[in-house]
Amino acid sequence: MQERFNPRRTWLTAALALTAGSLAPQLAAAQDFPNKPITFVVPFAAGSATDQIARALGQSVTDQTKQAVVVDNKGGASGQIAASQVARAPADGYTVLITTNTTHAANEHLYKKLSYDPVKDFAPITGLGKGGQVLVVRPDAPYKNVADLVAAAKKTPGKLSFGSGSSSSRMAGEMFKQLSGTDILHVPYKSNPNAITDLMGGQIDFMITDTSTGVPQVKGGKLKALGISTVERNPLLPEVPTIAEAGVKGYDMGYWFAAYAPAGTPPAVVARLNALLAKAVQSAGAKSFFDGSGSTAWTTTPEGLAKFQGEETAKWGRVIKAAGIEPE
Repeated sequence: MQERFNPRRTWLTAALALTAGSLAPQLAAAQDFPNKPITFVVPFAAGSATDQIARALGQSVTDQTKQAVVVDNKGGASGQIAASQVARAPADGYTVLITTNTTHAANEHLYKKLSYDPVKDFAPITGLGKGGQVLVVRPDAPYKNVADLVAAAKKTPGKLSFGSGSSSSRMAGEMFKQLSGTDILHVPYKSNPNAITDLMGGQIDFMITDTSTGVPQVKGGKLKALGISTVERNPLLPEVPTIAEAGVKGYDMGYWFAAYAPAGTPPAVVARLNALLAKAVQSAGAKSFFDGSGSTAWTTTPEGLAKFQGEETAKWGRVIKAAGIEPE
């Protein structure tokens, strides 16, 4: 018996064939990916926490794929230089932004005009890790604890200064000012290691920096830790109280790392990068970074990172508004 012509079935068959045909190049590209070196663009200087995790992850990706991973440090403008570079890179998966909440949650509230769109210009890949910060001063500073620092700031309003090389570091300082009721001068830097150098040299009075940058200096006796930024103490500095414990009630400020590709990167390539980085986060090198900084591994799906980024952007907006910071 001859089958009756069915226009709907014919259309559906054609549509499926067209979809399969359009996906074929993407799937082929993902199966072949990567077949050349990948560049990890980092918005901060060498030695920063983001740089350290990028290098650890890069080594694992190289081990997995036998392709080199080049870490390209593009510090400055609170990460805008690096983010813009990746946003305008070919959407082929070979340029990846290893970044933080600075570029993808805080900046849009700190600048009237960004050189990139943190949502439209990127394809989220995965979260990478979360961590806290540490308030540090010079070993010869006259402050034995956070209470001493607050008292000095209140005694001489506007005289003390804090440095920051990322939005996380800056907002940690701004929240400290807000919750302690002090007037302290903010001094911006391209990256936290640059601020650390000036702190040790006496150009600024203190800073609240990521533990990856600050803890080694504390352990080496070059800086003194007065407080931890999160609600729990850092296992690497168990004797150091949290800033909230030390008297600044309600204080809690952490940070996160994540990976993004340029918008338009084929979903199959994003999925491949997600798998590579999820495995890299569990590597020995990454574990050494997390253990050494007191931070923790954290991975997501691309969709999960997009949702988390939206929530964090709203949260950072509230913090920045409460601090009375006007966009530059």
